[in-house]
Amino acid sequence: MFVSEKSTGLFASYDRGGFFCEMFGGDPGAARHTDAIRERMRQLKVSTLKRRSRQSDRELYNLGITFTVYSDRDAIDRVLPFDVIPRVLSRDDWQHIESGCIQRVAALNRFLYDVYHEQHILRDGVVPAELVLENANFRPEMKGLDLPHDTYVSICGIDLVRDGQGVFRVLEDNARTPSGVSYVVENRHLMMRAFPDLTNNVGLRPVSDYGMHLQAALAEIAPRDVLDPNIVLMSPGVFNSAYFEHVFLAREMGVPLVEGRDLIVEDDVVYMKTTGGLRRVDVIYRRVDDAFLDPEQFNPKSMLGVPGLFRAYRAGRVNLANAVGTGVADDKAVYAYMPRIVRYYLDEDPILQNVETHLCREPEGLAYTLAHLDELVVKPVGESGGYGVVVGPKASRAELEECRKCVEKDPDNYISQPMVELSVCPTLIDDAIEPRHVDLRPYIVTGKESWVLPGGLTRVALRRGSLVVNSSQGGGTKDTWVLE
Repeated sequence: MFVSEKSTGLFASYDRGGFFCEMFGGDPGAARHTDAIRERMRQLKVSTLKRRSRQSDRELYNLGITFTVYSDRDAIDRVLPFDVIPRVLSRDDWQHIESGCIQRVAALNRFLYDVYHEQHILRDGVVPAELVLENANFRPEMKGLDLPHDTYVSICGIDLVRDGQGVFRVLEDNARTPSGVSYVVENRHLMMRAFPDLTNNVGLRPVSDYGMHLQAALAEIAPRDVLDPNIVLMSPGVFNSAYFEHVFLAREMGVPLVEGRDLIVEDDVVYMKTTGGLRRVDVIYRRVDDAFLDPEQFNPKSMLGVPGLFRAYRAGRVNLANAVGTGVADDKAVYAYMPRIVRYYLDEDPILQNVETHLCREPEGLAYTLAHLDELVVKPVGESGGYGVVVGPKASRAELEECRKCVEKDPDNYISQPMVELSVCPTLIDDAIEPRHVDLRPYIVTGKESWVLPGGLTRVALRRGSLVVNSSQGGGTKDTWVLE
């Protein structure tokens, strides 16, 4: 059992199980930045944590902070489980994460500009042309379109994991419509109300100004001739799994929340219908997928979009965040080339390294994956939310055989990675404090320049031994503390 010199009280029986621990580090005495927090927490009783946890769950429910599980017929809307023991990052750790995220988003935006313009990176053979041009998320309609500040990815969520040596690595990029930031802010509000004895005078970086930063960044990418842009948030509607977040973000930014039916295009200008007549819209933070944005241009059956929206976009009369076609940059196969993309455009080594990745579309990657299925994590390149992922070391023989058939049938659709020993964090489980695996999703907001929300979303796998942290797969969240 791992016991630090201060592992008494609340943490007296806590055992990190040989994994790197976010509260205690990898070796006794290693996590000096959590000393004061552990000293406060060890004086708490488990019964106190449970009582305050129940209060937090009731508050989440009363506030309507839920997400939707489409695959569950019995319980569609759920409160996202919230664990009351925070995940704490040191100032040095955060500076490393912050600089790495800014670098990565800069490379993503350079990559997207290039593939929709001269395509130098494809002609130079750094990234296979067919991987981009034949990608389902590549939008040839975007070719030649110039955007303010060449910003394609205004809001990015980069999923990070910390390995057994305590090193942060990028698991995937989310450059389309990354969700979850509302939980970051609400989790902090919950902690400050439920645990003022823990949060007071600790020196936490704030997260409540996210809406202000997002609104400012979106204003910066407005059409160049607009001095006082009108910004709206476009949602698919109340039945979307992230609708709570859409309401939350619109409120935080102080902008209208609209649906496609609330907008109209006249003479290549987008207007919002109001009780006082039509009002011009200059920037749309859209939480609607590409295919459903404009039935004239994409899916003609879409009831969520706005006819003529893409014409207005091409004409430079409105800007969209994120840009159409950004999905080609967060494809899991393109992800494997991100270290080369960073070096190609920025002439720098990546600050944050990828997890080792094998592309099944390549003969060597396919052969290695099939020969080591029981050792690897296999992922479909176009899925999100943890769907379709097979964790080899934890899969049954039948699951591995089914995975083999899928990979052999459509190798282009799969990648594989070694199973990373994700770091753990103390977590309240019934009447005990146990280690549970966590990841981290920092949020990067980009207008002229990039800003990173201090901390981001820590997701926790609540099932013992599970490495899948997604809420749709039974995961929860924690408050993420970044120390000044």
